[in-house]
Amino acid sequence: MPKIKNATTEKSKEILIKMLKTLKNSPFKNLSVANLKSSKIPLFEIFISMFLEELTVLVRNGIKSDYISKEENLKFLKGKLKISEQIKYNTIHKERFFVQYEEFISNRVENRLIKTTLQFLYNKSKLNKNQQRIREFLFVFDEIEISHNIKTDFLKIKLNRQMKDYEQVLLWCKTFLFENSFSPYKGNDIAFALLFDMNLLFESFVYSYLKKSSNFQDIKSQDRTHYLAYENGIGRFRLKPDIVINGGKIIADTKWKILSEDKAYNGVLQDDMYQLYSYGTKYANCEKIYLIYPFDELIIKNSYNYFKNKELKLDILFFDVYKKEFKGKNIEL
Repeated sequence: MPKIKNATTEKSKEILIKMLKTLKNSPFKNLSVANLKSSKIPLFEIFISMFLEELTVLVRNGIKSDYISKEENLKFLKGKLKISEQIKYNTIHKERFFVQYEEFISNRVENRLIKTTLQFLYNKSKLNKNQQRIREFLFVFDEIEISHNIKTDFLKIKLNRQMKDYEQVLLWCKTFLFENSFSPYKGNDIAFALLFDMNLLFESFVYSYLKKSSNFQDIKSQDRTHYLAYENGIGRFRLKPDIVINGGKIIADTKWKILSEDKAYNGVLQDDMYQLYSYGTKYANCEKIYLIYPFDELIIKNSYNYFKNKELKLDILFFDVYKKEFKGKNIEL
C-alpha cells in the first residue's frame, strides 16, 4: 500500500483503489471505495469477495459448455465407429465398440481456470464467509477439472461476444494465479498482506491524470519507438520510458520512492539519471526530462543539466496522490 506520511489506513486503502482503477487490462476497473469501509478486513479478502461477486453473476447467467470430441472403447455403439481401431483392439472382444463421439460438457479451458482459482483461494482465504462461498462454487464446478498448465490455458482463451460474462472473472483469475499485481505473504497474524508493484501503480496513476487533465495533444505510456543500440541494423535493448509527451518533446519517468534531504543527491539514483539520459539522447526532439516522485510534505527543488550548454535539462517533480496534483512545479514545455 502507499506509505505516505500521516496517511491513515482508511485513506491509504482509498487511494490504493483509485490507483488500481487506472491499470489497463485489470479486474480493478469496477472497484468501489465503498468496498473498503471496513478497515479490519484485509485487502486480499476484499479482492476475493469481489471476485466471488463477479463469479456469482457468471453462474447466474450460466457457465458455458462445449462439444468435446472423445474416442473410447465402449460396450455400446455411440457416435461413429472407428474401423481401423475396431479391428486393432476388438478382434477378440466382439462385444466392444471403438467409437468417436462428441459430448456437450462444461469442462472447457475457461471453467478449468476458474476451478483452479477457487481451489487456490480456498487455501489462501482466512475469512469464513469467503471460504463458505468458495465451497459453494466448488460444488457448482465439481465435474470440471483443474488446469494443469495455467499459462498455456490462458493463451487458449478466445473472448468473444458470447463470452462477455467471463471477461472480468478471468481477469481476476489471472491476477490471483499469476500474482502479477500482488503476492500474498504471511505476516505477524493470520491475515495475508499485499505487496503491490507500487512503481507500476504510480506510473499508471500519473499517466491517467495527465491524460485527463493536461492540455498536451499526444501522451503515450511505455512508448517503444526507440532502441538503445543496433546490431547489423536491428534494434537491441528497447527503450520504454514511462511517459512520452508530444512525440518525445517531453519525457517523464515515475519512481515510487520518498526523497530525503539526508540522502546523497536526496535519494535520486545514478542509474535513473543514466536511464533518463539515454531517453533524452535517443528522442532527437526531446526538450524536457522529468523524474516524478510521490509528494510527502517535502519539495526538493532539484534540476540537472546533462550538458554544460544546458540543451538537455532534467527536473525533479512531486505528485500528490491524495489531491491528484503536482506540488511546486508542473510538467511544462
